Amino acid sequence: MQKAFLQNYFRFLFFLLPIWGIAQELPPIVKYSPSLYGAGNQNWMITQDQNHFVFFANNEGLLEYNGSNWTLYPSPNETIIRSVKVIDNKIYTGCFMEFGYWLRSSDGQLKYHSLSSKIKDKILDDEQFWNILNYEQWVIFQSLNRIYIYDTKTQKFSIITPKNSIIRSFGVDNAIYFQTQNDGLFEIENGKSKLVSNNPILQNNRIVNVFATDDGLLIQTQWNGFYQLISGNLIKFHTEAESVLSASSIYSCQQLSDGSFALGTISNGLFIMSKDGKIKYNITQNRGLSNSTVLSLFEDTDKNLWIGLDNGINCINLQTPVNCFADNTGILGTVYTSLLFQNKLYIGSNQGLFYKNYGSEDNFKFISGTKGQVWSLFEFDGTLFCGHDSGTFIIDGDVANPIFSQSGTWKFATIPHQPNKLLQGNYFGLSVLEKVNNQWVFRNRISGFDYSTKYFEINNHDEVYVSHEYKGVFRLQLDAGLTKVKSKFAYASPTKGKNASLAKFNNTIYYAFKDGIFKLNPQTKAFEKEAVLSKVFEKDEYTSGRLIVDSSNKIWLFSKNYIHYFTLSKLSNQLKQNAIPIPSSLTNSMLGYENISQLSNSVYLIGTTDGYYTININDLSFKNYEVFITNISINKLNQKSSTAAITSEGTFKAAENNITFSFTVPEYNKYINAEYQYLLEGFQEEWSEWSAKSTINFKNLSPGSYTFKVRAKLANSASEKIATYTFTISKPWYATYLALFIYLILIIILARVIHKAYRNYYQKQKEKLIEENNLLLEIKELENEQQLMKLRNEQLSQVVDTKNRELAVSSMSLINKNELLSVIKEDLKNTSNDGNRSIKSLITTITKNISEEDNWKIFKEAFDSTDKDFLKKVKAAHASLTPNDLRLCAYLRLNLSSKEIAPLLNISVRSVEIKRYRLRKKMDLPHETGLVEYILSI
Repeated sequence: MQKAFLQNYFRFLFFLLPIWGIAQELPPIVKYSPSLYGAGNQNWMITQDQNHFVFFANNEGLLEYNGSNWTLYPSPNETIIRSVKVIDNKIYTGCFMEFGYWLRSSDGQLKYHSLSSKIKDKILDDEQFWNILNYEQWVIFQSLNRIYIYDTKTQKFSIITPKNSIIRSFGVDNAIYFQTQNDGLFEIENGKSKLVSNNPILQNNRIVNVFATDDGLLIQTQWNGFYQLISGNLIKFHTEAESVLSASSIYSCQQLSDGSFALGTISNGLFIMSKDGKIKYNITQNRGLSNSTVLSLFEDTDKNLWIGLDNGINCINLQTPVNCFADNTGILGTVYTSLLFQNKLYIGSNQGLFYKNYGSEDNFKFISGTKGQVWSLFEFDGTLFCGHDSGTFIIDGDVANPIFSQSGTWKFATIPHQPNKLLQGNYFGLSVLEKVNNQWVFRNRISGFDYSTKYFEINNHDEVYVSHEYKGVFRLQLDAGLTKVKSKFAYASPTKGKNASLAKFNNTIYYAFKDGIFKLNPQTKAFEKEAVLSKVFEKDEYTSGRLIVDSSNKIWLFSKNYIHYFTLSKLSNQLKQNAIPIPSSLTNSMLGYENISQLSNSVYLIGTTDGYYTININDLSFKNYEVFITNISINKLNQKSSTAAITSEGTFKAAENNITFSFTVPEYNKYINAEYQYLLEGFQEEWSEWSAKSTINFKNLSPGSYTFKVRAKLANSASEKIATYTFTISKPWYATYLALFIYLILIIILARVIHKAYRNYYQKQKEKLIEENNLLLEIKELENEQQLMKLRNEQLSQVVDTKNRELAVSSMSLINKNELLSVIKEDLKNTSNDGNRSIKSLITTITKNISEEDNWKIFKEAFDSTDKDFLKKVKAAHASLTPNDLRLCAYLRLNLSSKEIAPLLNISVRSVEIKRYRLRKKMDLPHETGLVEYILSI
């Protein structure tokens, strides 16, 4: 019990005390870790070239940063580079037993050229070069033992060797100074050392840097602060920061362009001291630096302070429209709201309500009683209201008076035509505050709507529009007494959305969520998409629909890569857009709870998860910058890329048609990112969209001439300077003019060959056609001849048939004659018995007339004339045949029957059959072959 009481008591005392050490607004600090820049932890010296590229003497080598990309060039002998200095177009470096310079080659890469190799035999063993200075035509390389002076015109060296070791060298206006151990301060004159002062203070104290003044020299020591050296006399230069600086070991010091001093310490971070000796900032590791050991300092041309740390690199934007307040202790917490009221800056966070006098270096103070989540701050009628997780407070200076504690309060809104009443959105819905006897009090809760009311607006007709992240948009009609909801309407469109918001701008209610921004049509009471505002969330830019209207009637929106604000045009009702390229990843705001408040006409405060930052929108103008093409890489498909020359026009092979351009604006502001727009003439007709990407790749470009152009803008300032690069992609060998000429010759030859081939072909076709026609004619003639022969054969056949018929008729006549004569003969024989001699003579005559031999001779002559060579063919086929056999064959050839043949042979029919049988045997015919068929087939 006692322990809990003590804890609460000390917690109460803690919040009564000012918050020491977190009240100072600091310039933005850009942090670069070794893992980001890809080199060693320690950075010993910093310089910048004419293109505003920054170079670091790093443990791993020469480190280059161009605003977009880091490039590490390993040291020439793989040792730590201790010093770096840009002189004209050369970057001089010094390391272990080696020094020289780097020159940028045509492809944009740096190439090292050694100077120490010319005097290698004169360099001491284990010698390191810690500083590089220049004076007119000479470059000075300083080690701990000697000073090497290099004449850039004669390219000769001179060496200064002090008695004791050199602590550090300094370049002051038109003089070079150095300090040696226990000897004091020296100046180089005519190539030799000259003692400037051997004051015991300078003998016993390490000098960090020397600066020129109107009276002499201002000397910064490591432990004892500043001294002035005037006419040989050393005088203490007293400052208000003397006690603080004497407790810190100063390792590096740089006088800034405004006359102030940057002091880097071994363990206490960085001090920024005004020229009159007042500490402006003390930035340590717990206040924003990556490390509290400052090894090197350098102010660039844009007045950014670069800090080489023992572990990383930081860049402080000393001249910037943005200042940040980082709460590294966690006491302030996440800022949800802010308001400038009666010259006091109030900050509401998840830890409570804090305030300080605006514009002062005072610390923030906690307002008692407000411990917990603060949602909103609202000023009305000279009164400051605080919406809190515990309810509603009225803030009077540093006192918080609770007037409502039934529920948490989100926000407040005025009620039209009722100046003594306020409407507030609570966890349980809506309620009314009323001013009674000049005091604000809680009047009543409005019944009929119980949902949490984070965002709401009211119009002149007592209609309240409410945005609920999980329920959507509602329209509530309140009664005249503001006691209840008469009617409620839930919109189906637009729908609910994560981080959705609702606000009134220019007397119009707007609703924003991931699908765009919609405005209320007062006639139809429907939400319609607003095209101009909705473009903010295109291209996957949506992160939050938070809408904020400031006191100067600007409406603010937040997207992934920008902060937008819109104003009304002075000559029309159109909206004018302004975009600040500060991405949400840098602002570190709570999504859905982004907040911005107006501190002055142009200065705004934006809350973050670890404090806030302020931005002056009138200073968002950057004119002195230029865009550079830093690298051009080409590659063939699926092959390793190679770099191309930047300083001259490029000519690439046809296969090298994949080209990547890298470009940059050497701008190192933490919150303002450069955006780029490019055009490739010959490939594109219009400029690309603005993008923060500093590289672009073109693939498979066709042969031809191209001109790549890139321009940039910072915030709303677009540069008129354009970086250009012209290049040509050659045609492939098979598409060159020589190849085309060869193709033409080949085509001509081929045409001639084809022409000749076609001519030969058509000649052959012609000949073939003629041959075919001749053949057809011959065939036709043959057909005609065949037809003629057929006709002749038919005629001959008819003649043969006729002759055969005649032969057959003749044979039949002979047969009939012989038969008749045989009959007469027989009759005569029967009558011959009478002995008539005349009859016998007649019989003899008849017998002679029917003689076979005579008949055969007659028949054979007729048969041979009709069917030539038949008997020869038969005789040739069957040599064993007798003349009687041939005679029988002839009769069978005439297709005569046995009965018809018998009289011709003067034998019986039976004898004819026997002859036929014997003939068959002689011919040796098979059983299935007929004798007559065989004979007819011969």
